[in-house]
Amino acid sequence: MTTSPYPHLFQPLDLGFCTLPNRILMGSMHTGLEDHARDFPKLAAYFRERAEGGTGLMVTGGISPNLVGWLKPFAGKLSWPWEIHKHRIVTDAVHGAGGRICLQILHAGRYAAHPLLVSASKVKAPISPLTPRALTAWGVERQIRAFVTTAKLARDAGYDGVEVMGSEGYLINQFLSARTNKRNDAWGGTPEKRMRFAVEIVRRIREAVGPDFILIYRLSMLELVEGGSAWDEIVMQAKAIEAAGATIINTGIGWHEARVPTIATSVPRGAFAGVTAKLKPHVSVPLVATNRINMPEVAEGILAAGQADMVSMARPLLADPQWANKARAGRRDEINTCIACNQACLDHVFVNRKASCLVNPRACAETELVYTPTAAPKRIAVVGAGPAGLACATVAAERGHRVTLIDAAGEIGGQFNLAKKIPGKEEFHETLRYFGKRIELTGVELRLGQRVDAEALLAGGYDEIVLATGIRPRKVAFPGADHPKVVSYLDVLTGRVVPGAKVAIIGAGGIGFDVAEYLAHEGPSPSLDTERWMAEWGVAPEFEGPGGLARPRPEAPARQLWLLQRSPGKPGARLGKTTGWIHRAALKAKAVQALGGVEYLGVDDAGLRIRVDGQEQLLPVDHVVVCAGQEPLRALVEPLQAAGRAAHLIGGADVAAELDAKRAIDQGSRLAAAL
Repeated sequence: MTTSPYPHLFQPLDLGFCTLPNRILMGSMHTGLEDHARDFPKLAAYFRERAEGGTGLMVTGGISPNLVGWLKPFAGKLSWPWEIHKHRIVTDAVHGAGGRICLQILHAGRYAAHPLLVSASKVKAPISPLTPRALTAWGVERQIRAFVTTAKLARDAGYDGVEVMGSEGYLINQFLSARTNKRNDAWGGTPEKRMRFAVEIVRRIREAVGPDFILIYRLSMLELVEGGSAWDEIVMQAKAIEAAGATIINTGIGWHEARVPTIATSVPRGAFAGVTAKLKPHVSVPLVATNRINMPEVAEGILAAGQADMVSMARPLLADPQWANKARAGRRDEINTCIACNQACLDHVFVNRKASCLVNPRACAETELVYTPTAAPKRIAVVGAGPAGLACATVAAERGHRVTLIDAAGEIGGQFNLAKKIPGKEEFHETLRYFGKRIELTGVELRLGQRVDAEALLAGGYDEIVLATGIRPRKVAFPGADHPKVVSYLDVLTGRVVPGAKVAIIGAGGIGFDVAEYLAHEGPSPSLDTERWMAEWGVAPEFEGPGGLARPRPEAPARQLWLLQRSPGKPGARLGKTTGWIHRAALKAKAVQALGGVEYLGVDDAGLRIRVDGQEQLLPVDHVVVCAGQEPLRALVEPLQAAGRAAHLIGGADVAAELDAKRAIDQGSRLAAAL
């Protein structure tokens, strides 16, 4: 029998009435498939793949216990017996694969995006335009009964348990916190009364479902909001929840309105495991650590140190459903690592799109994007080893095609080799490691350092030619654009130019923000040092004080920076919905001056001359870094067409607007699935 290199991670966990095969919990994450009965077969396939992948226990996306608890109109709900049948599709699929799954009961409270919203008190959330109705005492009882009913229906539907969502600022959390609970009755006024709502829900669910049903409680251990719960209140809540009948307590970090990042790629790995460890001496039920645990050595380290009994991962299992099996077998280098970009998962969900994954476009599309082995192998040339080319080449080779991947550079990765240099984007190294291993395992013939022309492609006798040749930066046209001060972002990120102490950045899209982050920092990134990162964002090192907050202590910027955009409005407004605010806040902390509606008048020895709101000004900069968009590189298209050969265009060679790795990998994978 092979011994796993991660013995703590793969030690079974005895819950008394059942034993989990390992310490891996797939945490709850909404996918959008939960909201419509027609999508439940797809949801079942999604969970089945992760059960087959060896995950010990899974939790569904949030399911409301009633209409007022909906996240949005017609969102996932389980409150009537006739809603059971669609859930049985999911539980049957999971159990058929040897897995276990719990249903998360989530009442949105004041975070609901519909006019029926309710809360402990009439206190509007800063991230919502709607004001909730304060529940009456009778209304409180009605919500408790709704939780219990949903738990009973979940058991009838075949779930192995439920998770009660008591964190992240949703309804239960709104009762627990003095920030949102202004009541002076049996449900508020003191910490004991504020937590009564949560305790009654857990106690009554346990009475209703019996002793042999998993009951996870998601406890808000670190709220990261002003006026949040103090540590002694959290300990008191945990003890009461345990006494009420919880099987497992899962860690909740932050509220949705918190201004501290909690799951973005710039957050250090395992940054919040310490708060779970701090609670561990106070309770005897298993505790689950969570947030930014994406690789087996991180999970193993947390468990081996005794900080937790399980680890929760949601997005890492979107990225790779076989994560657990690969880790158990010591195949860490084969794991498709979650880079915590949020671009295809959370960003999609928050605009009512189905979730997926930037590095794994099959996530939530398991029944649609199928890599069926080919019955007619072809010889395929893929030119360009950036994200699009890597995805296309490896999927095509996995299906049985004979693939040659060619790139003029000396390493694979294309634009990812620039992205991985940005502070907070170090995870991009993992994606390139993964693709490097995939090239090896699928048998792709890799030719680096070769600039191929149309004549060579035609002479190669390929059945299919795929051009993933990428982009070139767009040049700017204003007086002095050819001045030595003016350089491209490629010059900066490749190290060909080291900008001076004062720099203007033209273009405030994703690349402009990345370059600003790169130039504002000096030395190792805070994302690699939890202590420095917490100081920058104002997280109390011992998680003490209301909400666990401290005064932010950002490090001094390495340079004086101006971030400029031609279009009017706030720079960065079009960045990702769940991460854009983080980038804007990070640059503000570095005193970056961000200006919109800028007219570029020219560059000379004195600096960059601009006009804003009719006022001319001189920015006395040493360099001007141009991040003003890209153009596709398609030099091979015309000669191939002239010879009567068609070629497939993917990635930046197809659409160069705002470099989009999500689109590139999806496009490359889908093309390879169809060839």
